[in-house]
Amino acid sequence: MKTYSSYFLSITVCLLTAGCVVTPTNQSNNNAGSPLSSPAASPSPANEKATNTQPLTLPVLDAFFADESFPELLKTRLQLTDDQVTKLKQLAHAETAKLNEASAGTTEGETAAARATAQEKISAIIGEEKTQQLATLVGEQWSGASENTAATKSSGTSNPTNAKEFAANAPNAVPTDSRIVINAPAFRMDVFDGGRLVKSYKVGIGYPEFPLPTGLRKATTIIFNPTWTPPDEPWVARMKVNVGEKIEAGSKLNPLGPIKIPIGGPSLIHGGKSPAKLGTFASHGCVGLTTPQVQDFAKLLAQIGGARLSDDDLARYARDKTETKQLRLSNPVPVELRYETIVVEDGKLHIYRDVYDQDTNTEENLRDVLAAAGIKFEDLTQAEQTQVLDALQQMSGKSTAKIRSNAIANQSSSAIALASPANSKDKKSSATKKSPRAARNQKEIVIEIAALQGKGYPAPVDLDTGTGKTKKI
Repeated sequence: MKTYSSYFLSITVCLLTAGCVVTPTNQSNNNAGSPLSSPAASPSPANEKATNTQPLTLPVLDAFFADESFPELLKTRLQLTDDQVTKLKQLAHAETAKLNEASAGTTEGETAAARATAQEKISAIIGEEKTQQLATLVGEQWSGASENTAATKSSGTSNPTNAKEFAANAPNAVPTDSRIVINAPAFRMDVFDGGRLVKSYKVGIGYPEFPLPTGLRKATTIIFNPTWTPPDEPWVARMKVNVGEKIEAGSKLNPLGPIKIPIGGPSLIHGGKSPAKLGTFASHGCVGLTTPQVQDFAKLLAQIGGARLSDDDLARYARDKTETKQLRLSNPVPVELRYETIVVEDGKLHIYRDVYDQDTNTEENLRDVLAAAGIKFEDLTQAEQTQVLDALQQMSGKSTAKIRSNAIANQSSSAIALASPANSKDKKSSATKKSPRAARNQKEIVIEIAALQGKGYPAPVDLDTGTGKTKKI
């Protein structure tokens, strides 16, 4: 399935106000580790797959500057001067200061605009070629491509020995192992145990300027009562905290909630969100849950990760909020971060809004998704084709792609005639009329397709919406 190949790399970071935090690697609470690997001796071509799957914004770049080794990496890998690095840091910091989280997601094309701004302003400092190299470098570090390459070399193999350790390439792939699957446009997180979906959660995702990343990560540790150290970022000045001051676990000023689960680099799954933040933009690149949700999720994660975590344990940790505890998983659990806006789910076609302006609601991607389910676009009835193409256009966000043109061109005259009866006063085909736009707050369109019955990704199981009740599907 083709994904956002025309865009910059996307990295995304946990900063905060509503949740996640990138901290310098020398701080004691940086349990997630650094997003950076050892610098290479000279610039190297980027991982092509990573380049084609992630967008770069200035706030994301600002988050990477929170790591003290990042400036040196820029000078070593990209041969940037001290002056260029300083200007980039100042630019990214100033752009982050402009963000208004209260209005995040209220305007179409926010991520696309942030990408364009980043490309223009970074190019003015280091030129277009090095801007592309910077995007490549950040995406490579964020996706873990360097670590995968190192692991492959050390094992002496050219291909992964265990395919389950890597994200599936097929659209809407159903895991056959135990893993966590998070699909950002669906605001949904699923827990699979031995290939069986056992629990689903409604989640909050990263703001448009801090898009949730994609790729395969691992959860190895559950951290109870995490502390937080405010980084030197513009939004910290608006809080009642001081930069570098350790905020104790359990404090109302600590945005991480009672539990955080590092999933590689600075990314986290964590609690502390209100139910109103679920199903919305709610963090700086992390997956947000309410406190009851994250406690429930921690129990499931511990179970499939081979660790013991009882209700009594959770209650004990909750009582003593000032003591940070870590539970190591015996078996690391894969965490797959997806960006799929077209999903066949239990016989229905779900088309989600393109929340990060990745131009994924296209006819080409639709055909790939249908093919993965064993059918062709032409297998749909004329009414279904028209309905699906209308839905793609409505949920395409800022995209200007002519979604319907290819399908209409390939239809026979008789098929078009079915969509436009001869006795209609309007002689234009209904398939060529401008589709109505979906409401701004509409997140998905669901279409029943007869040919998809019994096929696709599973429907949510015991969906936890954060209200304290599970929703039966």
